[in-house]
Amino acid sequence: MAFIDYYSVLGIDKSASEADIKKAYRKQARKYHPDVNPDDKNAELKFTEVNEANEVLSDPEKRKKYDKYGKDWKHADQFEQAGGAGRQQRGQGNPGAGFGGQSYGGADYSDFFESMFGGSDGGFRQGGRSTKFKGQDFNAQLELDIHDAYTTHKKVLTVNGENIRLTIAAGIEDGQTIKIKGKGSPGINGGPNGDLYIKFVIKNNTKFTREGDNLYSTVEVDLYTALLGGDIIADTFDGKVKLKVAPETQNGTKVRLKGKGFPVYKKEGEFGDLTLTYSIKNPTNLTTEEKALFEELQKLR
Repeated sequence: MAFIDYYSVLGIDKSASEADIKKAYRKQARKYHPDVNPDDKNAELKFTEVNEANEVLSDPEKRKKYDKYGKDWKHADQFEQAGGAGRQQRGQGNPGAGFGGQSYGGADYSDFFESMFGGSDGGFRQGGRSTKFKGQDFNAQLELDIHDAYTTHKKVLTVNGENIRLTIAAGIEDGQTIKIKGKGSPGINGGPNGDLYIKFVIKNNTKFTREGDNLYSTVEVDLYTALLGGDIIADTFDGKVKLKVAPETQNGTKVRLKGKGFPVYKKEGEFGDLTLTYSIKNPTNLTTEEKALFEELQKLR
């Protein structure tokens, strides 16, 4: 896999502050966002790279490892353990420099990595066997409209130039992350591939509020129906229902519609509930006659 320079992806240099990184990420994310570039595979790939770069550089510890080890930053702890073992076995080199200095037994980092991963001796060997390392994990972000999250559907996601076909189960939640095994960076010395982690961002532009599998909304009831009772038509996420309003219904009354909420993730045919809150709507622009009738009613009460 070609090395991706995260600093170049965000258009910043290595001296960038946390604020610089955040500002650059927002700028690049807006530029390559799928909503701005529909059906543009190159923009989709760039958007993935921007999120991956931000995930690493916005974390001080990850950034420190990335600055030191580049694309192999996830193996930093293993490199340093291997380096320490090598110093003890060789008993030579600059004892003060170690793995954190500019040399390792007279060689620079690239020479040391070469000896570990495919150099003239076939890779770093410990106990007569090449040390295997798992490949780097990839992180991607996928935005879905809440209507798409309501039904099971298929989608193609492009990561590092590879098309990955996903079946997204109904009920996927905002912020939920799924793992696709083996779709990360190739392993080192025959080690297993890394994994792909996809974080879902669910956009909700409806009048329904979602909390897990349950939905919440407000429905207006006119004053006369609230006082005398009657039928109203209310919206659910996938249609409309007729509700019977009891006489003298108060403002803020809640009605729960069982099974009219959001699908339960990976449980076919199961749904949460929909809770509707009645909002009593008072009449406006009253005529003189109407005002008189309400005044008469006020006297009676």
